[in-house]
Amino acid sequence: MAKTSLLRPLAVAAAAAVLAASGAVPALAADRADAALPTPDTAGVQSALQATTAAGAPGAFAVIRDHGDDERTRSLTVGRADLDGTPMNSSWRFRVGSNSKMFAAVLVMQLAQEGRIDLDKPIRDYLPDGTLPADWTMTGRQVMEHRAGIYDHTNDLLEQAGEETTSAFEARIRSTVYAPADLVALSVKHGQQYTPGSRYSYSNTDFVLMGLAVEHLTGRPYQDVLRDRVLDPLGLQQTSFVVPDQRIAGAHITGYLTNDDRSKPLLDSTEQNGSWVWSAGAVISTAGDLDTFLTALMAGSQGGLVSDDSLRQMEAALPTPTAKISYGLGLRRISLSCGDVYGHGGIVQGYQTQSFTTPDGRRSVVVFANASNNGSVTQGLMNALEPAFCGKKPAAAPRNGFAPRNLQVDHGLPVVEDTRI
Repeated sequence: MAKTSLLRPLAVAAAAAVLAASGAVPALAADRADAALPTPDTAGVQSALQATTAAGAPGAFAVIRDHGDDERTRSLTVGRADLDGTPMNSSWRFRVGSNSKMFAAVLVMQLAQEGRIDLDKPIRDYLPDGTLPADWTMTGRQVMEHRAGIYDHTNDLLEQAGEETTSAFEARIRSTVYAPADLVALSVKHGQQYTPGSRYSYSNTDFVLMGLAVEHLTGRPYQDVLRDRVLDPLGLQQTSFVVPDQRIAGAHITGYLTNDDRSKPLLDSTEQNGSWVWSAGAVISTAGDLDTFLTALMAGSQGGLVSDDSLRQMEAALPTPTAKISYGLGLRRISLSCGDVYGHGGIVQGYQTQSFTTPDGRRSVVVFANASNNGSVTQGLMNALEPAFCGKKPAAAPRNGFAPRNLQVDHGLPVVEDTRI
């Protein structure tokens, strides 16, 4: 599939309509699609990647891809793909964590387009009987927006009192196979957390529910639906969903779980069973495939994944408690100095990824590090997004003829809510 064919006027208009509805269309928005993209500040990106390795990640990379008239890929790598000394490789496979939610959201929107699910009716109507209590009225839309009041089941699997993260990983994550319905049951026992629609609270259980809805409505295993509706049509040959298999096939990056006790060594967490996050976080992919997926998604109807109307709904992000971060239907929106970008982040044991694109799909950025349970690593990756999309900040104007000393560049992006997985 030629990427340039995906960047058509209707997708541009769709993105512009969403941004215009918020009151302003920023510099990277669709109505300025003909303008030149800012030149990435590769030195700034490199500095952010080096900060992630200084914080404890063995390696990191950033892949910046431009589409349209000026097709170009910039790949920056630092550090190692494993502790044996193999250089980091930005074309290898890795676990994408919560980036998986974008794939699940696409499947749900496709079923909505076919009239098989109404996102504004209770999600329990589209699930196997007994999955949710009869008096739980949250809609599919509220679930996908993380505004449903559903407790995150991963809290029960990770932060148990008196246990380190590595102990919890070995005891309950690496090899234990969970049925999706059992994950939901872990959540339900905590009761409804708040009135649906009244506030935002990130919950992995939300997208386990959407995966269960996909299976229930199609009568087929989730991985088969994902393959037939997304992976094969886009030619995503390096993307897979292999739960409950633990291995990553082919050339891949080794992931390392940081011990809560930083004096202890990193734990190789590459081989793990992804059933504990299932449709919310178990996809394996590459930077190249994530770029292809995001580019097709932002092209709306022309991209072959979702309609223009579905894309508008996914992009209609609502504010979250985190500054500059909004959330739509399986899509996160980040407000940078040069405009908004759409995509998602993902942290699963041993791997961290941030994958975002401009509203017109002309530039995608995938940043990655092979360590988790380390907020400083996460912050380093977030700090790579501003220079990758917006380029170098202009120098501050001198005052009274003197330039300021020790000018600090604040990329201004906080760590977001899916930091634990």
